[in-house]
Amino acid sequence: MAFEAELFPDDILSRAEAHPKLRARDLAHQIGISEAALVAARVGQGVTRIDADPDRLLPAVEALGDVMALTRVEACVHEKVGRYANYHPGAHAAMVLNEEIDLGIFPSHWAHAFAVETVGEDGGVRRSLQVFDRAGDAVHKIYLRDGSDLSGWESLVPALALEDQRRVQPVEPRAPVEGPKIRADKADILRDEWAKLTDTHQFLRLCSKLKMNRLGAYHTAGQPFARRLDPASADKVLQDVREAGIEVMIFVGNRGCIQIHSGPIGTLRPMGPWQNVMDPGFNLHLRLDKIAELWAVEKPTQRGPAVSLEAFDDAGGLIFQIFGVGKEGRDSRPQWGRIVEAQSGLQEAAE
Repeated sequence: MAFEAELFPDDILSRAEAHPKLRARDLAHQIGISEAALVAARVGQGVTRIDADPDRLLPAVEALGDVMALTRVEACVHEKVGRYANYHPGAHAAMVLNEEIDLGIFPSHWAHAFAVETVGEDGGVRRSLQVFDRAGDAVHKIYLRDGSDLSGWESLVPALALEDQRRVQPVEPRAPVEGPKIRADKADILRDEWAKLTDTHQFLRLCSKLKMNRLGAYHTAGQPFARRLDPASADKVLQDVREAGIEVMIFVGNRGCIQIHSGPIGTLRPMGPWQNVMDPGFNLHLRLDKIAELWAVEKPTQRGPAVSLEAFDDAGGLIFQIFGVGKEGRDSRPQWGRIVEAQSGLQEAAE
């Protein structure tokens, strides 16, 4: 494990002061360090190192009441407002599962965590809990809101504070994004096994067995299981979902956390390359120009076909997945399937 760059904490803060308007992720990139190193440089100055173990951290967050959960990848930011109720621990995978906050958590990537207090231009204090992986990349953040319970914060921080309050951040090399692992020689086996799926969770196990990954399987299988669409269709699908008033599930995740929104899309506000969902309780910020591949995917299940729209960046990294909500009394899957099929039809006509 190496230490971050050859910069002392005070040097990092000095450079940060020269770019007061940049967001932390962009600022760290500008300086040439990880985001965790940027946060660590402020330890003792409104920042406290805390235990990153989700089994300790997330049950404590429940006492904060309504907060904002944020999970992101480079091209997409997913924000949900709610309570961290109904936490389910697990050594390999844990969950927070309720109507508002729905998370899949991979504890092995929760390496460093900080309680952060920053003073805004208006003099107000913004409080957050920020979790990073071993490369210093953010996996999950939790922001207090005006109605959050400050007494819960005042109890949480000292209870989870670590003895180690260093201002330098040890990091490991970032694991490269894996491009599509295509196995043309396994195409017939993949299609045969794919057709026999009864649950979407079986799909990645199938990919692993055949020595390919998700995107590689889409390239290998092709139609009718996976259809490649024009990346511009992503924006059209979001608009169609809004206009239809249907409920969808939007997944955004990194190595350490997957965050899910289940519900409708009410307000879309494009801004430059970004398309933004700006709804009460849910915001999504999507860089449309970062979508290199867009796929319409269909997997059989015991409850009927699961249709998804899945976007990938130019390195093969997954940006988002969208499914139709299939709950009893709230089944949007048929309408969702028609929206995706319409884009598939347009793609075939263009070809």
